[in-house]
Amino acid sequence: MFARLAQSGARQAEILEVVLRHGWDYMRRLLSFGKAGEPQLPPPMVLRNILVDLGPVYVKLGQLLSTRPDLLPRDYIEALSTLQANVPPVPWSGVEMVLRQQLRQPLEQVFNSIETESVAAGSIAQTHRACLSSGEWVALKIQRPGLEAVVERDTRLIRSIAELVAQTEFGKLADVVSLADEFCRAIQAELDFTQEAHHTDQLRQHLQGSRWFDSAQLVVPQIHWPLTTPKVLAMEWIDGQPLLEADRSDADPKKIARMLTRAFFQQICIDGYFHADPHPGNLFYLGSGRVALLDCGMIGRLDPRTQQILLEMILAIVSLDAQRCAELTLDLAPPEQPVSLAQLQNDYERLLRQYYTLSVSELDFSQLFYEVLQAARRNHIRIPGNLGLCAKALANLEGIARQLTPDYNLPEQIRPLMADVFRAQLVGEAPLPSLLRTALDLKNLSLQSPRQLELLLSRITSETQRWNLSLRELEGIRSSLDNSANRLSYSIVVGSLIIGAAIISAQTQRFQVFGLSELLFAVASVLGLWLIISILRSGRLRG
Repeated sequence: MFARLAQSGARQAEILEVVLRHGWDYMRRLLSFGKAGEPQLPPPMVLRNILVDLGPVYVKLGQLLSTRPDLLPRDYIEALSTLQANVPPVPWSGVEMVLRQQLRQPLEQVFNSIETESVAAGSIAQTHRACLSSGEWVALKIQRPGLEAVVERDTRLIRSIAELVAQTEFGKLADVVSLADEFCRAIQAELDFTQEAHHTDQLRQHLQGSRWFDSAQLVVPQIHWPLTTPKVLAMEWIDGQPLLEADRSDADPKKIARMLTRAFFQQICIDGYFHADPHPGNLFYLGSGRVALLDCGMIGRLDPRTQQILLEMILAIVSLDAQRCAELTLDLAPPEQPVSLAQLQNDYERLLRQYYTLSVSELDFSQLFYEVLQAARRNHIRIPGNLGLCAKALANLEGIARQLTPDYNLPEQIRPLMADVFRAQLVGEAPLPSLLRTALDLKNLSLQSPRQLELLLSRITSETQRWNLSLRELEGIRSSLDNSANRLSYSIVVGSLIIGAAIISAQTQRFQVFGLSELLFAVASVLGLWLIISILRSGRLRG
């Protein structure tokens, strides 16, 4: 236990040193009680550099925060979205030990050769190219040695910090304890490469045979399961270059952008299972218009109800319909405390008004989506984390597509897809059975309606029908009426005490009652003074 405390204390000192080194100007303002308008977070790039220097766990924390546009402004989201650990690769001797422990068989029997120089290095693992004894080339993603102890130490400290931040107003609104728990579960899951392997297989299966794009043009690598373990991921080797850096002269960039849009729209709005981190480094160009989608470590999931609401919200945002946006926001994320629908609608109205004069081609959809989530947060509505992942995926996709073709417009690309989805929901995949089922429902309704109407009329005439009415947004009126009634009661009591004291004072010589009138005057004065102060503090007398 003492060793753990010592390690925790040493880590806290290390964190403080890093924060002071990178953010001294910010910390100086913070410690000197700067102006109220000063940011409560370090500048975006300062925060990014702090997280990089703190190591792989904090890099992953920053990557998680980059999926929460409902919590952070867009400049922070953009800075954290490109967050990668600035760590050199582990020497081959270290990862070879992990590889031998995981495979539990001589490497010479499994591989013809392994390239000891890594082709990519990240905060969790590094990748090596290897040739199997069968002659097949694979990519070996091998976890960094000793990472589990580092993760266990840092996640414990992050949970402690979250419990402290939870005492603040921001911490309560953002539910930072739940956010910390979500992060700790996510990074523990990311240490198990078999989960990423299952995600990769499932994503490839969903994208096969799509009616919206040629699935042969979008490649998801095959998993080599005999060599995949919790710390080693073996997958098909993909020969290609990062999409935005590759020579794409043999393909139409508009077709590539359209294919990616349709693939991700299907993942989000049809499958409910989507690649949540499609940044440029995870998209490789293979030639002839083919693109490979790599690194399925971060996967988002949407249940059918959320998919439906999200689809309608996208349509409302594109249509600049503030009223519908407000209604769908409350359906998507029911608030834990009363929220004024009218206030939320007014905020959306002010937000969307600045886009009224823009054409669809000039609309930056991801920016608008971020601002809608920020407006919801300002109204104390806690947006589900999976919607943040969705917003980040759409923003990354739109950014990549605009670099492929500058005149790319996301709303124009997804409108026909949304029409196809709504049409399928209306008539179903099999129109004739749906029509027959609807006709049967109408027949049952026509047979049951007279009986139901008879019961309703019978209850009304017999005075047994009860009506339950629920009126929203009356809590403020009720509270005001209660306060007014209380103050009126206090005023009556104070007046009664003053009158009683005056009567007793006038009759003092007859009843020989000494001091009672002075006591009543004193009590009336205290109550009256308290009533005046409470009225002044409430601001009701301000002009």
